[in-house]
Amino acid sequence: MKKVIFTEKAPQPVGPYSQAVEAQGMLFIAGQVPLDPATGKLAEGGIAEQTRQVMENIGAILDAAGYTFSDVVKSTCLLADMTDFKAMNEVYGRYYPSDPPARVAFAVKQLPLGALVEIETLAVRTHSR
Repeated sequence: MKKVIFTEKAPQPVGPYSQAVEAQGMLFIAGQVPLDPATGKLAEGGIAEQTRQVMENIGAILDAAGYTFSDVVKSTCLLADMTDFKAMNEVYGRYYPSDPPARVAFAVKQLPLGALVEIETLAVRTHSR
């Protein structure tokens, strides 16, 4: 059985997908772009500010589903420009101070809405709630 997760504290989907879906103790969070949920607009600033907004959006979805960043086991990071990797990595790392998840990062030709970064996340229940 699957459960669709939705929170007003993260951006509403910009297409036919859910913010996240939980199934069998796993939480699949759709790729998050740096939309500010309060305004529906891209976060102002460069890659650091956009990565922070993406991670805050992911955190809101994790929280809505009863998970935390410590439950994240895998991330996929998509960058509009690979020269932004170091700055993205610095912000991303603040959310995983120990035992970070497995991760892959790709440069892509273009991201939705002109975003500089998009991050998809998979979390697994590692303890009972």
